[in-house]
Amino acid sequence: MADLNWKTGITNIKPGSIRVRGYDITDVMANLSYAETVYLILKGELPSKAEAELMNAILVASIDHGATPPSVLGTRTVMSGGNSLNAAIAGGVLVIGDTHGGAIEQSARIMQEWAGKEGSAESLALELVGWLKANKKRMPGFGHRLHKVDPRTAKLFEIAQQHGYNGRHIELCLAIEKMLEQQLGRALPINVDGAIAAVISDMGFDWRLGKGFFIISRVPGLVAHAYEEMTREKPMRKLGPLSFEYDGPDDRKISE
Repeated sequence: MADLNWKTGITNIKPGSIRVRGYDITDVMANLSYAETVYLILKGELPSKAEAELMNAILVASIDHGATPPSVLGTRTVMSGGNSLNAAIAGGVLVIGDTHGGAIEQSARIMQEWAGKEGSAESLALELVGWLKANKKRMPGFGHRLHKVDPRTAKLFEIAQQHGYNGRHIELCLAIEKMLEQQLGRALPINVDGAIAAVISDMGFDWRLGKGFFIISRVPGLVAHAYEEMTREKPMRKLGPLSFEYDGPDDRKISE
């Protein structure tokens, strides 16, 4: 007979007892920050001081980026349609994908693959950028549609440096930035997604958690936008552009 029990190594619950990764939840409540607890539940172990500081910076860095990102527009549109808070947040999260919020995952995947190869960060960056050019691909996590220099990147790397946290993935990330400028003839600075990708890779997180970091960070921002839409705006308001261009068939009739 098949085993019908759920199996989990994350949280053990019994009457009057909740233990996350083996730690009593009341002990966690009293002694760990939210960022430290996120690290614990994802990684299974307590973070070092450096890892705790970096996790906090990561979760703050992507908490919101104004009213224009697709996930925020999704949340506000669902809320404007007269739906519940949870539906609006779910709508925003569902907009997150490979082209919005996915660069952390994609960048971390590439960095983890290439950092595992032999050679210096500089030689690997040269080879990688050459491969990208030959295959007409872009490196995710570099360049930004708004910021010429992403202020969050420098701060995240500064925090890492303050704690002596400068692993192979961060080195590779910085080398890629230099090599992209040399090979393309224009600057493509590391954006916050690329910086987060490098840091979580040095922290030992699987690249497949990349979107998870973005979601954990962004949801409080989505809650704020949903609440603002609910309390400040009229329902069914004009959220998108009103002008459009029709390029379908000319007027026609069904033949009798």
